[in-house]
Amino acid sequence: MNQDIPMLHTPIKDLIIASTKVAHVQLGNSLEHALLVLMKSGYSAIPVLDHQYRLHGTISTNQIINKTLGLERFEFEQMSVHTVDEVMDTKIPRLKDTDRFMKALELCINHPFVCIEDDQQIFAGIVTRKSILALAYRHFRNLPHTSA
Repeated sequence: MNQDIPMLHTPIKDLIIASTKVAHVQLGNSLEHALLVLMKSGYSAIPVLDHQYRLHGTISTNQIINKTLGLERFEFEQMSVHTVDEVMDTKIPRLKDTDRFMKALELCINHPFVCIEDDQQIFAGIVTRKSILALAYRHFRNLPHTSA
């Protein structure tokens, strides 16, 4: 059945948003810097990379806010003291650029984007849920219509 559905064999590399176009922060960056990047980019989460562009995790606005939430107020001064390393999510889904559409589809069910890396864990970019849905939509839109 899968053999006659070409969409299922689409290589991930055809759907990647290149790393050069993806907002990110680096290990050691302050939470203040990360929040600025998140706010400027308009994303709720972004990748965390080291200086060799290896992927280590993701950081989200929610994680930063939770870290700066005190008992009675937001402790904004804590944003310049703490780093992304302390609050980033390291258990993130990852794909290789050689993976296929079905694996990306499965991972995008619970994640708005999935990071792509090469064999040396160098960050290559992301595949978004939007790109997965757009490919599926194009496939189903082009199927012959039958009347009931």
